[in-house]
Amino acid sequence: MKVGVVVFPGSNCDHDAWYAISRNLGQRAEFIWHDSRAVGDVDAVILPGGFSYGDYLRCGAIAKFSPVLQAVKTFARDGGLVLGICNGFQVLTEAGLLPGALVRNANLKFVCKAVPLEVVTTDSPFTHEAAKGQTLTLPVAHGEGCYVADEQVLDQLEAEDRVVLRYRVNCNGSMRNIAGILNAGRNVMGMMPHPERAADPLVGNTDGLTILNSLVTAGVPASRS
Repeated sequence: MKVGVVVFPGSNCDHDAWYAISRNLGQRAEFIWHDSRAVGDVDAVILPGGFSYGDYLRCGAIAKFSPVLQAVKTFARDGGLVLGICNGFQVLTEAGLLPGALVRNANLKFVCKAVPLEVVTTDSPFTHEAAKGQTLTLPVAHGEGCYVADEQVLDQLEAEDRVVLRYRVNCNGSMRNIAGILNAGRNVMGMMPHPERAADPLVGNTDGLTILNSLVTAGVPASRS
């Protein structure tokens, strides 16, 4: 398994994601600069957390115009696995790869703490190693993590079993406690919590490996770009 980690100017969790994949899971990982027009011969792509350039306008609103996003869209359309974490989730919604939007937290404050999450579905390449209803405790660190969508979209996400994770205690005001969702093809996932920050025994929490190991063992080959 080879995972590409996209790097935007301002990304600050890119090395965390690289380390979790390459060191904690023993898989190949490489960085992909945001102005690259191809993702290369990778089997999965991670859009990491951080603060992509232009976030002062709206999170992910400028990053979606980076050349690499066109390559990521093609990669996803061809069945490649794409995981957007925190700012990566925001970029995926802005780019139209996932529905809805991430807006300012309901309390207008930055939230940085470990939160309990419910695994809503295991029918995804990102959670197939989890148990339905399992609790994962993962850190969040965001000021614009409140997931919003119109009622029709929310109903469709639930009807199609595309809500992957819910906050057991809503930390940011997200509608229906949503912490992570899938696209219609179930090969693109966005989530606000950080699995890469809970992937090493040295930090006292390895719950994030449930997500990341599901990704690397999914066995869904990507079309080569």
